[in-house]
Amino acid sequence: MAMSVAKRLENYTIEHPQEVLLVSIEIDDEADQILIFRGFSSSLMRPTSFDPDVPVLSDRAVIVTVDRLAGPYNPDAPDYLEKNIRWEIFSQRLGD
Repeated sequence: MAMSVAKRLENYTIEHPQEVLLVSIEIDDEADQILIFRGFSSSLMRPTSFDPDVPVLSDRAVIVTVDRLAGPYNPDAPDYLEKNIRWEIFSQRLGD
């Protein structure tokens, strides 16, 4: 069975613990942003379950862009490594 996109993004941050991913998505015609750091995901705009087995990134979500930031994440002064990476480009880094 193929690994979900959410799990692959979380694994990326486990392999790159100095990075934080800020993933901009659209789900059900609404925008959302998912922050992924050291294997954990959290929505910045919707409630996030306390259960880590409940995926934050739905299979219905369309990933628009990915930003790479230096960790730890500081919302008042984010340190961008790369901004607005199209999903088609970033997914290649995951082995798509």
